[in-house]
Amino acid sequence: MHNAKFFLKYNLHHLIIWMLVFGTWFMFRYEDYALPATAFKVTLIKVIDLAALVYLTNYLLIPKLLYKKQYVLFAVILIGMILLSSYVKMKIIGHVTNNPALLDFSGNWKGRVYDNVIPHFFLVLGGAAFKLMFDYTVMQTKMVDMAKEKAEAELSFLKSQINPHFLFNSINTVYFLIDKENQEAREALHKFSDMLRYQLYEAADDKIPIEKEITFLNDYVALQKLRKDEKYLVNFSVATDVKGFTIEPLLLVSFVENAFKHISHHSHEINSVKINLSKEKDILDFVVENSKEEVITADKNGGIGLQNVQRRLELLYPGKYKLHIQNGAEFYTVHLQLHVS
Repeated sequence: MHNAKFFLKYNLHHLIIWMLVFGTWFMFRYEDYALPATAFKVTLIKVIDLAALVYLTNYLLIPKLLYKKQYVLFAVILIGMILLSSYVKMKIIGHVTNNPALLDFSGNWKGRVYDNVIPHFFLVLGGAAFKLMFDYTVMQTKMVDMAKEKAEAELSFLKSQINPHFLFNSINTVYFLIDKENQEAREALHKFSDMLRYQLYEAADDKIPIEKEITFLNDYVALQKLRKDEKYLVNFSVATDVKGFTIEPLLLVSFVENAFKHISHHSHEINSVKINLSKEKDILDFVVENSKEEVITADKNGGIGLQNVQRRLELLYPGKYKLHIQNGAEFYTVHLQLHVS
């Protein structure tokens, strides 16, 4: 059912367009053949051939070669693909129409190039032009959205800086008022002060070292542990190779925050939050799993508010991330894979 909805949402307009191309092509060329059935077969072969060329160019050659500035290789493969496709197409049509002239390439090769190769070349380039215009429009929209998001974030940041010196001085005052014997409370306030300083100052940059983000996550997890008793198991593991690169600030904490917010509260079972950070080559692998109640009714989206984070990922890491969310009966798991440099 899900696949059917996906097809209807994203691919139905493609099908309609190719049906229109087929109908137009058949209407103008069916009189060239003795039988309508033959005209139908020939038209179908030509449309399938053209569609294959367009999709291979738009979804393989353009993103893999053209956008990566491999212009010569793109041109060579495109021309070679059109020549090979035209050759195979003429062979198939020759068998369907019982036309020996199409099977024998010894004569009138200029006419065949004019009738088959050149039209395909311009039609495929026309399809590529639509793809380039569409991608350009999407890119411009994303840039506008990113500029808007950045402006809103900067405004929010400015609003949040309500005399930060006064705020930190107040925290220091409270820190010294706490009894020296209560080291746990002092440590908690100290971590809170570090987190606040990170959010107000360091997180204002576009990118930050992953080490600082991990320190922030570690402080957040430590504060959350203070609120839990022995029935709550919290595990935060970071592989040794997760270092030496930058990341968008405050990107990961939302997943951790949701895990603690929606953790289960079983009285006779262990309630758990597991956080794992690892890295393989240029892929950061981030997994957050929390135990959950059988039914979550906090809101219509299952109580897990990750829409804003997903939007940030789309804007800041387009085509460079994979986010898989599994809402199981007992566990809620978020698995993020991020291309980092």
